[in-house]
Amino acid sequence: MVFSIKDNEKVIFEQVQSAAEELGYPVYIVGGYVRDRLLSRPSKDIDIVCVGDGIKLAHQVASRLRPSPHVAVYSRFGTAMIKHKDLEIEFVGARKESYSWDSRKPTVENGTLEDDQNRRDFTINALAVSLNAEDYGHILDSFNGLVHLEKKLIKTPKDPDKTFSDDPLRMMRAIRFATELDFEIVADTFKAIQRNKNRIHIISKERISGELNKIIASKKPSKGFRLLFESGLLALIFPELQAMQGVEIRNNIGHKDNFLSYPGGTG
Repeated sequence: MVFSIKDNEKVIFEQVQSAAEELGYPVYIVGGYVRDRLLSRPSKDIDIVCVGDGIKLAHQVASRLRPSPHVAVYSRFGTAMIKHKDLEIEFVGARKESYSWDSRKPTVENGTLEDDQNRRDFTINALAVSLNAEDYGHILDSFNGLVHLEKKLIKTPKDPDKTFSDDPLRMMRAIRFATELDFEIVADTFKAIQRNKNRIHIISKERISGELNKIIASKKPSKGFRLLFESGLLALIFPELQAMQGVEIRNNIGHKDNFLSYPGGTG
């Protein structure tokens, strides 16, 4: 399957292709931009993965654009970002990751495109589009992400227990994507969230709040809150809201369930 690139973005991708070719790096668009374009959703964030030095590629691309954009370098993560017109383009070298038990921050080493796809959170975010001359625009789909997009499913590419244990924020992201896109989380992935829910404690409150705010900003936040409740995460990250669940009996009269009956809560 060939990915259709918009005319107003062709110039950027042609410059990325040319710069990567000059450096001898295979290069790909990955992740959310690919997903959103296939879903006909707007996207201004573009992630570029090269089999090489992502920071070096960013500088090479920036030197070709007019006006030449500033390159923001994040050496610790091996990434760089440039802003061009209304686009934010992040560059990273393909990598593989390993995690320690008490942190979601991985140990990173150079890898292949396959390694990079293996580290992605969900199959719909593991799609890649080649920018290489020999197969420009070709979609690389190692985990049936295209099928899952069509069927509106959230599924991890690899073992969901390992996926969520390595980076517990992915549990929040699964629920956020299910809410934003109105997708369903497949059973084995959701059960893994339930099993690994206590791992959320290693995630900062700021990161959790960020995902929670995105759920609240979606068209139907009640879906996200129901999934948080059913997964067991809500009791850990928002116990005050969890406490509203249940019918209170006073003088033999049942009062409504304030969690399930808040505006939109039963939807």
